[in-house]
Amino acid sequence: MKDVVVIDIETKNTFADVGGEEHIGDLEVSVACVYSYNEAKFKSFWEPNMAELGRLLQDSGLVVGFSINRFDLPVLDRYFPFSTKALKRLDILEEIEANFGSRIGLDILAQTNIGAGKTHHSLEAIRLWNEGQHKELENYCLNDVKITKDLYELAREQGHLLIPDRKSGEIAKVSLDFSGILRDLASAPNTLF
Repeated sequence: MKDVVVIDIETKNTFADVGGEEHIGDLEVSVACVYSYNEAKFKSFWEPNMAELGRLLQDSGLVVGFSINRFDLPVLDRYFPFSTKALKRLDILEEIEANFGSRIGLDILAQTNIGAGKTHHSLEAIRLWNEGQHKELENYCLNDVKITKDLYELAREQGHLLIPDRKSGEIAKVSLDFSGILRDLASAPNTLF
């Protein structure tokens, strides 16, 4: 039974701290949060629990996230004895970029489509970590997982998301077809499609 796992991570440091984006592997995870469809629950993993997260991801049939191919999974690679490139994944931002021609932030995407947004922004996560506000940091990361999960389900259900144009403010209906990605998992029992 293959799981579908929605993921988001927060880091202890920034690209400026590690010498730029080319040193993404030097970023350190503070917390990683997931939603497991097979378990029907949200889970949090702090840095000491990365091995447990690695097993969950390896056992999954699909990892869903927002900008996970450019950020979350490359950051996590340092913690696992396998490459996250081997995971079957669906990056909602990359799907939007391929079908819309440009990127969009998670906050505005969520506000436009589900009427809810992020509780904090990326650099605030590092501040929360440094100030020892770990529960607030965890709640922020869990909220990002929840809105990513809601966007994934909405796009899967209706076949599109609404994307506001940065310049004009007009709303574009961008088709998103996840059926090819999900078809591979269709034989996995008890997995939500």
